[in-house]
Amino acid sequence: MSTSVLSRPEGSTRSYPAYSRPLWRRVLFTREFAVIALLVAVIFYSNNNVPNFDGPLTFYYLFLDIAPILLIALPMTLVIITGEIDLSVASVVGLSSVLVAQLHVEAGLSIPVAGLIAILVGAVCGAFNGFLVAYVGLPSLAVTIGTLALYRGIAVGLLGTKAVTDFPEKWTDLAKERIVEGHAYPMILIPFVVLAIAFVLLLHFSPFGRGVFEIGLNDEAAHFTGVNVQRTKFLLFVLAGAVSAFAGIYYTLRFGSARGDNATGLELQVIAAVLLGGVSIFGGRGAIHGVIAGVILIGVISSAMRLESYTVNKINIVIGTLLVLSVISTSFLGWAKDLWSRRGRGSGPSSSEKNGQHRQAVAADESTNER
Repeated sequence: MSTSVLSRPEGSTRSYPAYSRPLWRRVLFTREFAVIALLVAVIFYSNNNVPNFDGPLTFYYLFLDIAPILLIALPMTLVIITGEIDLSVASVVGLSSVLVAQLHVEAGLSIPVAGLIAILVGAVCGAFNGFLVAYVGLPSLAVTIGTLALYRGIAVGLLGTKAVTDFPEKWTDLAKERIVEGHAYPMILIPFVVLAIAFVLLLHFSPFGRGVFEIGLNDEAAHFTGVNVQRTKFLLFVLAGAVSAFAGIYYTLRFGSARGDNATGLELQVIAAVLLGGVSIFGGRGAIHGVIAGVILIGVISSAMRLESYTVNKINIVIGTLLVLSVISTSFLGWAKDLWSRRGRGSGPSSSEKNGQHRQAVAADESTNER
């Protein structure tokens, strides 16, 4: 019944005794808080050491650049918490970009109507992924690798190698407009904040969200506790497709150009940000606020290094190293916690040693009975 991408390492499941700790320890001693603290430290360092980082345009363009990643990371968080993954999100971005262009320029539909149709098509793409994963039982990694190529191929097939740039100026300006003139916050942050609040409530304050975590911990056990595993996974892939299509509309209007290869490789940036934000690739753990901090952290590091004239390759090396360290830290902290708990219990034998002693005792008894 399980369709998880990876098997869970032993000892990674959270236990109820963990919640007996004081609230301040549960809040401060988490990966999410560590990412937020690192974000604050990087911003503080960049403000004081990177030329022009504290200028009025830095955070304005930073938010414009990371807005698609912020949007797609919201449903991707829930998908990965269930132990699945969706690699087709960037292809859905490209497909929705092409659809908006075709429907507006060739069919004569308004941008809102064309955008609504594109979002519906994105939801259908997500539903196709979700059906194959949740109901057919195929691995999400294999399914979404296939649909990554499928949706990208459809986008390129519809538009070819040309670019469509004939969009109304009022809509392209709206994608780059500020909430308050002279401030660093673009208009796209309004729908993002609305979606972020909705996903926080869905994941952390609803029975549906509790089911998402239970599926990630053990989908078979979740099924026996009354969670509809198939429907939950299906709906999450639908959400991922719809939000990715919305991100594609923004992407198109922000750059004023629709191409079949728009947002190529964006799925890797989304997944990297989600994992950096504290979501376990094995499922069962994660939080929206950590993911948001992870996305912004990657954006801040990229902006600061560009202002210091570092090349894209060097920026990727730094972000990739940070991601690897964040993933390794999970296993290291688990090992350190286990070592600390064993020291706290004294020098008594560990559970594996006890099992070995028990097996030796049983073998000795059997040998005595044979004699």
